Amino acid sequence: MSEAKVQTRILQWLKDNDYWVFKTIACNRSGIMDIVGCSPSGQFVGIEVKFGANKASKLQSWNILEVASRGGIAFVAWSLEDVKNALKAK
Repeated sequence: MSEAKVQTRILQWLKDNDYWVFKTIACNRSGIMDIVGCSPSGQFVGIEVKFGANKASKLQSWNILEVASRGGIAFVAWSLEDVKNALKAK
């Protein structure tokens, strides 16, 4: 499996569960999460998708913390299960 396939599975699951989401392709701001959207209850969601041993960069981690500090949901995910677990906890 690749990072792109993990992203596709995550996006499909989110859409199937009534999240409004999109995959960022090009952005005018560095470090933005791969998947951005809104939960069914209206909460901002940002997911940085990684594959294998890859980790979030310092800038990606900073952006995740900024979103979380403002009450949004933001995290790094290596699998669909990571997403399900993170969103279940919110």
